[in-house]
Amino acid sequence: MTIADSGFMMENGGSCLPYTPEQEKQIVDDLMNKSESNLREGNLYYVVSNRWFTSWQKYIGQGNGEYPINRHFPDPQHLDVVPSKTVERPGPIDNSDIVFNGNGFEGDDLEILRTLEERRDYVLVPREVWEKLFDWYKGGPALPRKMISQGIIHKKFMVEIYRLCLKLTDSRDNSQSIIRLSKKASVHELYGMVCTLKAIEQEKARLWDYFNKRKQTILIASNRTLEESTLQMDQDILLEVQQDGYWPSGFGMDSTGNELALVPMEPPRSSVSIAGGPTLSNGYSTVQTSNLYHGSALGSTFTDMEDGYDGLRSVAKGDRGGLAGLQNLGNTCFMNSAIQCLVHTPPIVEYFLKDYTEEINKQNPLGMNTVQGELALAFGELLRKLWSSGRTPVAPRAFKGKLARFAPQFSGYNQHDSQELLAFLLDGLHEDLNRVKQKPYIETKDSNGRPDEEVAYECWRNHKARNDSLIVDVCQCTLCAMDDQGCNEDRKCVLYLYGQYKSTLVCPVCSKISITFDPFMYLSLPLPSTVTRIMTVTVFYGDGSGLPMPYTVTVLKHGYCKDLSQALTAACCLKSDENLLLAEVYENRIFQYIENPSELLTNIKDEERIVAYRLPKKRAGLTRLDIIHNCRQQCTPDSRKGDEKNLFGTPLVTYLGEDAQIGADIDIAIARLLSPLRRKPYPLLSKVHSVKENGSVSEDNPTNSCNTQYGSGNQSEDSTELEEMSRWDLSFHLSFTDERGSSREPIEKNSLIRPGQIIRVMLDWTDREHELYDASYLKDLPEVHKNGFTAKKTRPEAITLFSCLEAFLKEEPLGPQDMWYCPNCKEHRQATKKLDLWRLPDILVFHLKRFSYSRYLKNKLDTLVNFPIHNLDLSQYVKRKDASSQSNVYELYAISNHYGGLGGGHYSAYAKRTIEMLIDENRWYHFDDSHVSPVGESEIKTSAAYVLFYQRVKAAATPNGAGEPSLGHASS
Repeated sequence: MTIADSGFMMENGGSCLPYTPEQEKQIVDDLMNKSESNLREGNLYYVVSNRWFTSWQKYIGQGNGEYPINRHFPDPQHLDVVPSKTVERPGPIDNSDIVFNGNGFEGDDLEILRTLEERRDYVLVPREVWEKLFDWYKGGPALPRKMISQGIIHKKFMVEIYRLCLKLTDSRDNSQSIIRLSKKASVHELYGMVCTLKAIEQEKARLWDYFNKRKQTILIASNRTLEESTLQMDQDILLEVQQDGYWPSGFGMDSTGNELALVPMEPPRSSVSIAGGPTLSNGYSTVQTSNLYHGSALGSTFTDMEDGYDGLRSVAKGDRGGLAGLQNLGNTCFMNSAIQCLVHTPPIVEYFLKDYTEEINKQNPLGMNTVQGELALAFGELLRKLWSSGRTPVAPRAFKGKLARFAPQFSGYNQHDSQELLAFLLDGLHEDLNRVKQKPYIETKDSNGRPDEEVAYECWRNHKARNDSLIVDVCQCTLCAMDDQGCNEDRKCVLYLYGQYKSTLVCPVCSKISITFDPFMYLSLPLPSTVTRIMTVTVFYGDGSGLPMPYTVTVLKHGYCKDLSQALTAACCLKSDENLLLAEVYENRIFQYIENPSELLTNIKDEERIVAYRLPKKRAGLTRLDIIHNCRQQCTPDSRKGDEKNLFGTPLVTYLGEDAQIGADIDIAIARLLSPLRRKPYPLLSKVHSVKENGSVSEDNPTNSCNTQYGSGNQSEDSTELEEMSRWDLSFHLSFTDERGSSREPIEKNSLIRPGQIIRVMLDWTDREHELYDASYLKDLPEVHKNGFTAKKTRPEAITLFSCLEAFLKEEPLGPQDMWYCPNCKEHRQATKKLDLWRLPDILVFHLKRFSYSRYLKNKLDTLVNFPIHNLDLSQYVKRKDASSQSNVYELYAISNHYGGLGGGHYSAYAKRTIEMLIDENRWYHFDDSHVSPVGESEIKTSAAYVLFYQRVKAAATPNGAGEPSLGHASS
């Protein structure tokens, strides 16, 4: 629908578009769709306060909570948008809650608060949408931001919310100014802004990278971007102005302002570049070099000095290195934590302290640049800095710059996940150092009943044919013995970071079994509470032999309804001749029966109410009776009022007998179902009953009967009594009805009922029924799971690393998004999957999955995981038969920690210096960004542990009798 702009002028001269909420929504939707189809770098977007935008959404009919949502699809996209007449039109656009107050800037210079999150605090709208909203509502201030392109191989468009903020120091008077511009802006544009601000000629201006208040490199006016120049948020730049044809004396100043004389040094003979500068002989020019005026290799020297490290100095054995911290460049603690764990991994340290440049794969299309190897070079240079002598913190600017180019998701200054960075970095290093120049195409073969050893070796050999690097360095000796070509003695027979697990898939339809063996670099272990689900279901007796009882059971989150039935069967001690019929109750009616055992439990939402009816197994040919309850008022002047529908309580289900049935038998069955709810006993039939015209039974002596309590007593006597009662008349107000309870047809006492059908009956509750039966047992049906605010929060119990591993290895069905194509059925099936460890790497990394995300919920588990520090024995979990020839015992050497909640928090690392070739020390240290301090071994077990790093213990060095138990029952 296209709507022409037909505004009119108000008295104050402003333009007002008399559009309805529906029209505003249609216009904005059209503009949004048009913008989405035309994404390109340079597009202009505007930042709008989510507080105001939400009020506008409610006004046009898109707000959450204002409009009825189909309970099975709690997604605003499933709304039938009907604008609410009760929501007022929002006032002017108000962005005051997302900007700094009183900073004196307007428009592009207005500073947005640094702690904001998209969709929580602000939304982004295209320029065309902003112009419409502003035309309709006015207000502001306007916060325009441009779309930029990030990444080299995998380009990604993103809106640059926070532009680069640089602190300009004028060397003439030490005055300071703030410069804000895009990180994609060129150095030439930076010169233009500075010269305009200071009213000087560009030929007389010189800008320095003044990181950490030290002269690093001269910023040459060029088309090179500020991002490529490794300029960081809130860092300093220094302006020097030529006076009388001379630049200020001295080549530099230290942090106290003292001048430094920078003398050119002879370049090293090695081709390895340190600190992100250019290599001198191998062709990897990663930084534009410059001398003080034009260009020379001194640029590399200055880049090294930014980190307090002389990159031209070689690292010798015996140096007491590895104790340098990493500066936080703005929410980069996640990166610092992961890096510290990697640079304290013994085989990685040994590798990168040597000359590794010959192994860089310059031809790998999956490498980390058009000139491959830049990521490996940047990481190697950073590692050498950290392992140089001394404790001066290192600023990983060059590494972060390379990382942002290859992985744009880590660009900017938002908090990220240390495990995600670790996964990318390991994969990137592997591809940069992959010795395989051309990866062969290998067709995967099915196991087809072959021995596991044969299939495992075939899969590993195929993997090695395409992947051969430090990360997966050649093969283990056990594999070499199986190789017809034997083992090359010139290459190490060590598996560093790659392991192998066995994956077994079983088709739920044809039972086809598929077995594959896949490599892994780390194991992401779910915490038991993240793979299981607590569900509450109320169980009703179908024969009236007991009261309804809610049961709370634990099942797999992605399990089936048969798993829920099995858990309930055990919980309620179901008899051998019974089974359970699950049903969902909604608005006091049975919304649906859950009879498919393969239905996913994820289809059952926490807010739903589920019941289970205990019914006989043999019910073929029997008549099923579904009873809903209606609260009927007693006789009133208005006869129609007594027939009003007022449903309450939980429906009941039972089966009638095999013989021919009549209406009176329904009455008996209902009386039997309600018998456990009796407040007082039924009168004995020997007493006098008077039948009223309305069919109810009055009691002469209601207290003179056997003393039963809520259904307990002699059931045979009750049954006889109920049969005798039916001879008088129907004791309940009953009528046939439909599934929704919308129609009614009276039930006659002698009307015949055909067996084998489903009968739906409405039971009217009068004051008499409420007096006889306690209806509270039918009310207040609990939800499947309710996170009540009144529930007392208790500290979660500690779990063990072994229980996490067992949850990872437990058989479970695939999710709906991970369907498996069955070669037998020729269709995608939701197969069951079982993982087993086949071989373990020398370096074993465990990722504890503390974070869970969904569209509506983000959560972090702070559960304490009790993990072994010494003697982690995984022998019982390794399924390879000849695994006993190799030790499966591990020692912990590093931990990546996360403190706080989602969207923020803080990362740090614990690491142990155990590299014998460099030091003779064996103690733990805490690496908290720039701060490094020793820590006791007893202090490293915390609920913040997020990624655990273990190293295999050689068989000869396996601890004997000491250490921690290998089973998942470690003492707390």
